[in-house]
Amino acid sequence: MGVWVSWLTGEGDGTTAATMNTPPGSNARPVPVVDYITAGNWDTVTDPYPTGRGMEALMTERRNSANTFALVVRGTSMEPEFREDDKVIINPDVTPQPGDFVVAKLLEEEATLKKYRPRGNDAQGQPVIELVPLNEDWRILRMDTSRPARIIGTVIEHRRYRRC
Repeated sequence: MGVWVSWLTGEGDGTTAATMNTPPGSNARPVPVVDYITAGNWDTVTDPYPTGRGMEALMTERRNSANTFALVVRGTSMEPEFREDDKVIINPDVTPQPGDFVVAKLLEEEATLKKYRPRGNDAQGQPVIELVPLNEDWRILRMDTSRPARIIGTVIEHRRYRRC
């Protein structure tokens, strides 16, 4: 894959074998694809690869943080915008705005891809966030004090591939 372990762990300067082989003047940078994300209900996220070993890398010309990663979409809750096997690039350092697409994660390692919709604060002053599917056959998920979760990152790029 050409990615140094230090790049994946955030300890390096972003230099990778892949960027060393890009043409001069190219802004292309690799982003590791580390797992699958469910476009459905909360689902367990596991990284089946040891540290520093991703499935593949996507090249992007966008400047991103060293923590940027990519996921493969599974499920139908975000159709028609996101389909099975599409890939999304996630930047955990981008604060989501209303209407952005995000990856949210429960404390038990469950995660999902949804549209971000803040709904104010609850009686204790804690934020209430709706995670909205684009497919109306799926229910809206809520993040609040009764279901604590966190936003892992914001989708900054979406790759869709032609179906054969």
